[in-house]
Amino acid sequence: MKKSLLTLAVVGTLQAGQGACADPSADEPEDPVGFHGQVMLDAIHDAKRMNPQWRATLRPSQIPVDCPGDPGCGKEGVGTFSVRQSSLGFRANIPTPMGAIKTDLSFDLFGTDGGTHVHWLNVWAELGGFGVGQYDSNFMDIDVFPNTIDYWGPSGMMFLRNPQLRYTALDRDGMKLALSLEAPNSVLDTGKLSEVDPGFGFGVQPWNRLPDAIGSFRLERDWGHLRVAGMVRQVGFQSAATPQGLASGHKTGYGLNLSGAYRLLGKDSITGQVAYGHAIASYANDGGVDLAPGRNLRAETVPSTAWLLYYNHAWSEKWSSAIGYSEHRQSNTFGQLGNAFQKGSYASANVLYYPVRNITAGLEFIWGRRENKDGAAQPDSRLQFSTKLVF
Repeated sequence: MKKSLLTLAVVGTLQAGQGACADPSADEPEDPVGFHGQVMLDAIHDAKRMNPQWRATLRPSQIPVDCPGDPGCGKEGVGTFSVRQSSLGFRANIPTPMGAIKTDLSFDLFGTDGGTHVHWLNVWAELGGFGVGQYDSNFMDIDVFPNTIDYWGPSGMMFLRNPQLRYTALDRDGMKLALSLEAPNSVLDTGKLSEVDPGFGFGVQPWNRLPDAIGSFRLERDWGHLRVAGMVRQVGFQSAATPQGLASGHKTGYGLNLSGAYRLLGKDSITGQVAYGHAIASYANDGGVDLAPGRNLRAETVPSTAWLLYYNHAWSEKWSSAIGYSEHRQSNTFGQLGNAFQKGSYASANVLYYPVRNITAGLEFIWGRRENKDGAAQPDSRLQFSTKLVF
């Protein structure tokens, strides 16, 4: 159910990656119906290698570590050209006696199976304080996404576009309080159970009965903003390989996400986020699982700590840069195998040029590293040149 947001960045916004999306709550367009999107080409050279399905972006969890065996093992050094970040969307403002219904229907070409085909982003409608459809999770803060051209972005960011029901209870005086019920999803690791009972490991699947409950509060001031979000969820599993799925269970997960941006001189800013919780990996931008076997091979929620810190700098009206680091780390359970994801590290630095208002061109260096539970690790680094036309 991942991700990669529609970019509507223009000069001066310092939002060039998947971080700046079409917001139905923004100023209404002059016409009741409008379209938006971007045409983007990425030219990438990897120093090492990636899972072929994810060569259009650098996700640390997709770096092959155990070779042969992991997807992407083979010769090092790979060149990639991609238009998968290109996107198209439609907005509409429909007047009613109860107020304007604001909608956003948008997609990119970033199919998560490695193909270049339609991948839905937002399918969203708002009326007053109520919103329904698929949109940015209430647990994430899209405004801390740094000014990168790598489409997926920092591994340690909370980032999920999720089907949901949302109610904004307060939105005035720079304060915003929102509550949501969101689609549940359990990312599972059968670990050592697959060795003890291969049939069970093959048939295990998520079992989710209740929606995730999320609340957030945002404070906006001249210096920037501060946002806190909390979540309680139930994550579960069942085995289709047993009669009536008798091997099954549920655990309670929870998470807290603190994020914000601080404006500096001119258009410079520092953006950051730190999140901690049990069974929150399915909301993270990259890597990890929600449930895994514990010491007695019974299901346990897996703890995650995820963070990012970036500095966005405007050299002038036509030039900008961003530099920063991000990390998602899991405290692996006893019952996970040695090749289980433990930590994904991500760093990047770039120089971006805006020749005219709606065009961006830039060069970015990106480094990532995956480390497994048994200590095995592999890095990858790449140079990426991108051009983007926003309309």
